[in-house]
Amino acid sequence: MHKVIRQMTQLSLQTPACTSMTSNLAKLLAVAPTTITHNGDNCGVHTSSASGTAGGGGLCAKWNKHNYGPRRWLEYNKTVHPPQEVDEEPRKAVNQLHVILFKLFLYAFDLQYVCHMRSNIKYSPDKMWYIAAFVRGMTVDEALKQLNFVLKKGATDVKETILEAQQMAVERHNVEYKSNLWIAESFVGKGRVFKGLRRHARGRFGRVEYKHCHYFLRLEEGEPPQQYYVPEPQTPQQQYESWLQQMRSRKVINSL
Repeated sequence: MHKVIRQMTQLSLQTPACTSMTSNLAKLLAVAPTTITHNGDNCGVHTSSASGTAGGGGLCAKWNKHNYGPRRWLEYNKTVHPPQEVDEEPRKAVNQLHVILFKLFLYAFDLQYVCHMRSNIKYSPDKMWYIAAFVRGMTVDEALKQLNFVLKKGATDVKETILEAQQMAVERHNVEYKSNLWIAESFVGKGRVFKGLRRHARGRFGRVEYKHCHYFLRLEEGEPPQQYYVPEPQTPQQQYESWLQQMRSRKVINSL
């Protein structure tokens, strides 16, 4: 301790030139650092409930300023379709005004689908997969009704994403009836993984992974298909007949 005090007194007794240099250095260090302001989510994907509040599913803004997650999925909403003929059936997601424009040989740039997503949800992608696969092929109303009874944390984020996509389809993509939509695609992507430590007894520790996921959604206008997965599942009788045909078509190699 006495050595430290002696060195500090020697520094205070140095020449004025050296003190001026130290004062200039202190002035440079005293300059306030420039602050970088961010206007929230520039990608327009997150809502206030998703990323701002503590109860939402998104990451905190302090942790995620420069990472907005995947952006290519939302680019499908900017797809421009070519004009149609007069006798051709109008595309879906158009209103009556655009049907009249079709007949007048005017261009109409409307989508048959609406893509939406929510990124950086504080939930494991393995757990979210079950919820995403559960609502595939359902109508929007049926999916929202079923998700009310799914007692999982990720069901809230999926439900909010479906409601946002439904509202966006009506306001931006000329969908006339918001209930005339069905879920054509619903899948999950892996997000950021934060690694931490968990302390155990006897000075040991274990690794903890805080996983995040991205949820992707695509809505289409119209009625959902009878069988979403192709080929459609066979009945027990059909399975028996196909197995019987396979057994009868067997052939012994190198035989007559």
